[in-house]
Amino acid sequence: MKIGLISLGCPKNLVDSEVMLGLAQQAGHQLTQDPSAADVLVVNTCAFIDSAKQESIDTILEMAEHKKDGACRRLIVTGCMAERYRDELKKEIPEIDAVLGTGEVPQIVGAISGAVPLPLYRRNQLAANSQPHAPTPGRERPTYIYDADTPRLFATPKHYAYVKIAEGCDYKCAFCIIPTLRGAYRSRPAESIVREAHALADRGVKELLLISQDTTFYGIDRGERGALARLLRQLNAVDGLEWIRLLYLYPTTIDDETLAAMADCDKVCKYIDLPLQHASNSVLKRMKRPGTRQGYDRLLTRIRDRVPGVALRTTFIVGFPGETEEDVEHLRGFIGDHAFDHVGVFTYSHEEGTSAFDLDDDVPAGVKGRRRASLMALQKKLVARRQSARVGQRARVLVDGPSAEHDLVLKARLASQAPDIDASVFLTDCDPSAFRPGEFAQVEIVDSRDYDLVARPCAESEGLPELGRKGVV
Repeated sequence: MKIGLISLGCPKNLVDSEVMLGLAQQAGHQLTQDPSAADVLVVNTCAFIDSAKQESIDTILEMAEHKKDGACRRLIVTGCMAERYRDELKKEIPEIDAVLGTGEVPQIVGAISGAVPLPLYRRNQLAANSQPHAPTPGRERPTYIYDADTPRLFATPKHYAYVKIAEGCDYKCAFCIIPTLRGAYRSRPAESIVREAHALADRGVKELLLISQDTTFYGIDRGERGALARLLRQLNAVDGLEWIRLLYLYPTTIDDETLAAMADCDKVCKYIDLPLQHASNSVLKRMKRPGTRQGYDRLLTRIRDRVPGVALRTTFIVGFPGETEEDVEHLRGFIGDHAFDHVGVFTYSHEEGTSAFDLDDDVPAGVKGRRRASLMALQKKLVARRQSARVGQRARVLVDGPSAEHDLVLKARLASQAPDIDASVFLTDCDPSAFRPGEFAQVEIVDSRDYDLVARPCAESEGLPELGRKGVV
């Protein structure tokens, strides 16, 4: 049969989608990007916040229309929303033929054929007053995680790939439903990850992006202290890889061994993605985050001392219950003090099944939006100033391919820029056919446009040091 899959949400969800596509292809099914031509449609959903849930519902309903007027014979819903609202989805959208939660990824082939009766086990929707991270009676928490032998059909460009080194989460952040949806933290064996990295390098992958709910917790669940640092050093020795990037680092689990490996290993990008969520101690305490403003100040100083030239990315949540204007001013000052390279600001979403759901959602939506806009305006101003100072510098970039804005402009990235979530470098004054996606180029930065940079290629003879490899630029 022809299978069409729509993947929503984060890169961790994308890896699950790639595994499902790989399993379907291994079973002999064909794949199509045209929903109207698909015999079976799969929607891999996200349910982290309200906007993600709405996008998931809208996409399911859109795909359901193909059962009425297209070739589609089966509609399958997978992922976080399926894990969270299994029974409700089947009841409210009768066009759905099968529902697979986050722990049932291997069941996709049976769901496609209809041979496996679903649901495999019944889950109840979490009650609003239930323990936020405890299974509801009769509910099994997911335990699945793929390995190096699991087939994957990659949805990313050929030159980079995400590798999920662990699944699940053990933290109890008040705003987060992920531990319930994804289960307890469980690390993959290092041997499996390294073997997968070799296979990816053999197929031409240049950039490896290591992901999990908390990447710096890797190995701790297995009693393996220092496991992430050892893994980085092993991956650094994989022939063919050029960049190794860490995403989703939890502030309380960044150890000196990991920072030392990042500083020592030439392939490991000097880039730290650190979701801090807030900088007001009172808000952090209500969020049940194990950190303080003072602790974060010390951590960021330590990171910059141990990894010179490191690029820092973080995310914050505004509008958490009880947040005051004074709390937001603390956050503004924190952002101004630390000159982050990349900042994302999200408005708080009141999610059932979390401990924060018992708190009054007392910050109006309009106020949340204004606070977010104010912080993003501050960050834009700070970044624009730093980006303009980079004009005239030279760097090494990875070419991602043609820009969507113009056929004669190429889109590329510094080592300090992750795909999809960060700004880009746009290459002009060049023949686009001279650079293929996945190739590295030496460039001179000639202009800045808010977050983005504009550059021109340099000849190797111009004596350009590979600054991008060390994350200096």
